[in-house]
Amino acid sequence: MSALFRRRRAAVASRPGTAGPARVDARTKNLTKRLQPGDVAVIDHEDLDRVSAEALVACRPVAVLNAARSTSGRYPNLGPGILLEAGIPLVDDLGPSVMSVREGQELVVAGNEVRSGDQLIAEGALQDAETIEQNMAAAREGLTVQLEAFAANTMDYVQREKELLLDGAGVPHVRTEFEGRHALVVVRGYHYKEDLAMLRSYIREYRPLLIGVDGGADAILEAGMTPDMIVGDMDSVSDKALTSGAEIVVHAYRDGRAPGRRRVEDLGVEHVVFPATGTSEDVAMLLADDLGAELIVAVGTHDTMIEFLDKGRSGMASTFLTRLRVGSKLIDAKGVSRLYRTRISTWQLVLLALAGLLALFVALATTNVGQTTFGLAGAWFDDLVSTFRSLVGISPSAPTT
Repeated sequence: MSALFRRRRAAVASRPGTAGPARVDARTKNLTKRLQPGDVAVIDHEDLDRVSAEALVACRPVAVLNAARSTSGRYPNLGPGILLEAGIPLVDDLGPSVMSVREGQELVVAGNEVRSGDQLIAEGALQDAETIEQNMAAAREGLTVQLEAFAANTMDYVQREKELLLDGAGVPHVRTEFEGRHALVVVRGYHYKEDLAMLRSYIREYRPLLIGVDGGADAILEAGMTPDMIVGDMDSVSDKALTSGAEIVVHAYRDGRAPGRRRVEDLGVEHVVFPATGTSEDVAMLLADDLGAELIVAVGTHDTMIEFLDKGRSGMASTFLTRLRVGSKLIDAKGVSRLYRTRISTWQLVLLALAGLLALFVALATTNVGQTTFGLAGAWFDDLVSTFRSLVGISPSAPTT
């Protein structure tokens, strides 16, 4: 190792957030399950989305190394900006060679270079405010193309799933009773923790059915509650959630393939299969709607064009149509928190105030200070009555014998 490089490495390592053990996974959501503060996250994630970036920030890595381009230009994705705001260095477009790094291998991130000891692993593009803004500006120009593709995917979904959308064909029979009840659908998406916290009073009072979409079931458990149903392809939900007693609905492809079925069978958990195109959150909403839920409250789901594109799937067009199908039954969690008020009527508040006053008078009457206070108040009231009588010319009444 040259003296120059030793000095350079020492200078880089002395700055916080530039060196640490590597944690490597092509799937970001799998990586965040084991990523620890001080690690270097190595991912292969084109168009880094908001949810993945927020999950990375929560793990507090010292740097994020991306084999792919964090913004490809398809649409203005939000992930790189979130990492920048959190102060986490992002080195982009490092190429496939960076994925060959061993798990736990010590890495040093110096500008756009990634090194291990004397070895240069890869070079990429260090993202900063200027490069991210340039990438976002270029991506915004490409939104027209993405909108056209989104419209085409929407029509394709209509052709393939019109019976399900219009008539509910293919919805499986489940033991959970939805008729006339509220259903709370939890997706591990945008601000799901904050939304669940805001809804605690609503959940206590209305007792909605709690439906976890894959990892959303673990979000329900983390909030101190138990899911009634879990819907999804079972790739990001824990064994603890799957064995919690919730009814399991495995989301399958239209041709009947269900990758998640093997996992629940290995756990010995009863389940039903729901073959449908689209996403698992769509399946959960369609199931609740078709089985008679009175209201569907969505936590962490997608509801804007950027969020649909941020999900990174052409199938997100199905979520757009699902929201049209469910219609007025569907309300976002933030809307519930703004509209919902604990149902305490005016007369209940009056009774509560009177009960408080009564308790105060009883407390005063049973103490020496209270009795003295009441005696002084009584004398003051007698003087007030006598003064009033003298002013109006009324003689005081003679005492009776």
